[in-house]
Amino acid sequence: MEHLTIIILSIIIGALGVIYFIYRQMTFWSSREIPHVKTIPIIGSLGAVFLRQKSFPELIQDLYLKHKDAKYYGMMDFNTPTIMLKDPDLIRDVCVKNFELCPNHRSFVDEAMDPIIAKNVFSLRDERWREVRSTLSPSFTASKMKFMFELVSKCSEDFVQYLVDHPEMAKSLDMKDAYTRYTNDVIATAAFGISVNSLKNRDNEFYLRGKDATSFNGILRTIKFIAGRAMPRVMRLMGFKFLSQDTDKFFHELITETVKARDENKIIRPDMIHLLMQARNNRAGISITIDDIIGQAFIFFLAGFDTSSTFMTFLSHLLAFNEDVQDKLRNEIDEVAQEDGGKINYDKLVNLKYMEMVMNEALRLYPPAVVTDRVCVQSFKLPSSLPGYNEFTVEKGMIFWLPIYALHHDPKYFPNPEKFDPERFNDDNKSNIIPYTFMPFGIGPRKCIGERFATMETKIILAHLLQKFIIKPTDKSTEKIEFDKKNFNIAAKGGTWLSFHRREE
Repeated sequence: MEHLTIIILSIIIGALGVIYFIYRQMTFWSSREIPHVKTIPIIGSLGAVFLRQKSFPELIQDLYLKHKDAKYYGMMDFNTPTIMLKDPDLIRDVCVKNFELCPNHRSFVDEAMDPIIAKNVFSLRDERWREVRSTLSPSFTASKMKFMFELVSKCSEDFVQYLVDHPEMAKSLDMKDAYTRYTNDVIATAAFGISVNSLKNRDNEFYLRGKDATSFNGILRTIKFIAGRAMPRVMRLMGFKFLSQDTDKFFHELITETVKARDENKIIRPDMIHLLMQARNNRAGISITIDDIIGQAFIFFLAGFDTSSTFMTFLSHLLAFNEDVQDKLRNEIDEVAQEDGGKINYDKLVNLKYMEMVMNEALRLYPPAVVTDRVCVQSFKLPSSLPGYNEFTVEKGMIFWLPIYALHHDPKYFPNPEKFDPERFNDDNKSNIIPYTFMPFGIGPRKCIGERFATMETKIILAHLLQKFIIKPTDKSTEKIEFDKKNFNIAAKGGTWLSFHRREE
């Protein structure tokens, strides 16, 4: 009888908790004087994505167009009150001018459960983030990128040579898969200190572990991701980990053994592990543990496997369907390469002006990070969102969303926004771009620390490919991209298939 009573009480308490959860979620914004969008029970304002009715970029675009003239409005990310910031001046105020009020990103993992993910510089918060960021920043300067240039260049050369040696494969290539293999090899050598060739050895353990670690599309991983956002305390109490135990163990042992061997044998290799070990030894009063080193190295996977390879995929797609741009870019590459016997060194690569324009326009059209966020840590007031509304007090714990994709596609800021036009970023025109409307790597002090590295690895592979190949569409290609509704990130439905033809053909 006693057990039955406990069960009944547990059910009642659980039901009351769910009722309160839904009531708070459905009434939160209506009790505050702020424009807001419709909330669906449990999943908040994001139902179309989780029900796979819309892709994530489409949802962000649709949400952005709600309350068209509003500077911001309220929505719900599951049960978390979230403010969609639409006004560039307010984006500046929140992310730069008053950074100390909203200094953090929202994390979807718990440090005790997933230290590898939670300890990376993207996930860290407050003073610990400041310590680690200041420690890591010297590792991402231009001089340190030059330090790693040859490692990345070797991966690129191997990638291109494989396509040269396998012309049939090159005639119909799934670009997302191919570039994921390239970025895997770059990450392996530049961040973890090992060499792999994932086009040649397609099932190498490093690649398979990386795929497992960065996939958000499996049913179990999707459930964990949703639960981590909607019920972080429950996830923590139940001990759910985002990474599989085998993958966690693989990366932990790999880096621990690498660091130990280098310490004992005084090994120096021009890669991220070495730079992190230097940072560990050079910062008095700041503790950099082996878990910190693992976390920072692992962020290369989260960034490289998805965002960098996604960017390269869409960039190649745009070049395939815009031959004039591809030809002009190839001519720029050839001209610089001829000065040094066909080679392109780091200094020349970073100064390719037209390549920079092309890449920026591709990032505008298809930013790998569709949205970024900030977490409020101290209450403050926003000016009224619309005429007739009062100032709004942002409460501690509220989230800001910065709709990168939607801002990049707003005709108010980028006329004819769906057109691929690198000239938007030439010397004359780029000064006309309104600040805080173009931010593919984020904005302010929490801007992506790996921007230089991601840009470098993209420029290298692009230069090497265009020296050897002409990129063309295949029978599977469609110029207009349809986004995949099953993917939480920006991705093309059915993949992005292109053909690489040798230039002498």
